[in-house]
Amino acid sequence: MLLLGEKQELVVVKTVAFGVYLSDGPDGDERVLLPKKEVPEDTKPGDVLRVFLYKDSRDRLIATTREPALTLGKTAVLTVRELSRIGAFLDWGLEKDLLLPFREQTAQLKEGDSCLAALYIDKSGRLCATMKVYHYLETGSPYHAGDQVDGRVYEVSRNFGAFVAVDDRYTALIPAREVPAGIRAGDLIHARVTGVKEDGKLDLSIREKAYLQIDEDAENIMQVIDEFEGVLPFNDKVSPEIIKREFGLSKNAFKRAVGRLLKQGRIEITENRIRRIK
Repeated sequence: MLLLGEKQELVVVKTVAFGVYLSDGPDGDERVLLPKKEVPEDTKPGDVLRVFLYKDSRDRLIATTREPALTLGKTAVLTVRELSRIGAFLDWGLEKDLLLPFREQTAQLKEGDSCLAALYIDKSGRLCATMKVYHYLETGSPYHAGDQVDGRVYEVSRNFGAFVAVDDRYTALIPAREVPAGIRAGDLIHARVTGVKEDGKLDLSIREKAYLQIDEDAENIMQVIDEFEGVLPFNDKVSPEIIKREFGLSKNAFKRAVGRLLKQGRIEITENRIRRIK
């Protein structure tokens, strides 16, 4: 059986002027062409070659001895070679670029961008890329709570949070309450593992543990106060939505940091204002 999008060992069954035909056995019914320019020297009928099968520009199944950047169901970081009216074309190491349809993109792309993508077969039987890689990532990571990891954000959901591929391989999530303002698909992050679920998926936080994070949050709040010319037009009872918008913090983190500033005598809180003292 010839397997689209996968590497397999096939037998040379016929030599022609423009290449060789391969099959899954000497008497196989299905055949695929390996173009002459890719045929190893001294290849003859009966030889076994390891090839990758994809479709050419005329939508015909074809073999290649080149090494693709990814195979069916796997993920890899690919570069956008060009944009078109139907999507982005990605460089995956083969003669024909790989289509990433607009509907499979989770962020706006431009030429030269890198994106994490998986390979799948669409309804028309063609190989395509998708940035929606949740179901293609692995869960058996070697990480534990407290470990520091690097990852790539591949999708952001208002309800769930930021979905991250740790090491471009393992599935992880920054919960919505922990997602900093402005984060987007494609961002590279450094994070702390806060937990490992029973199914192996990781929970992450870009923030440090609370007792380590308070001072940094406090300084960020002071910077925003300065941007408001020393007086915030609200106090510490402001809504979580405004806190998230202005500071990128949760309500609890905001209150902890404000409490630190109040204890240090750097601010005062009135009925409807937070004012800088020093």
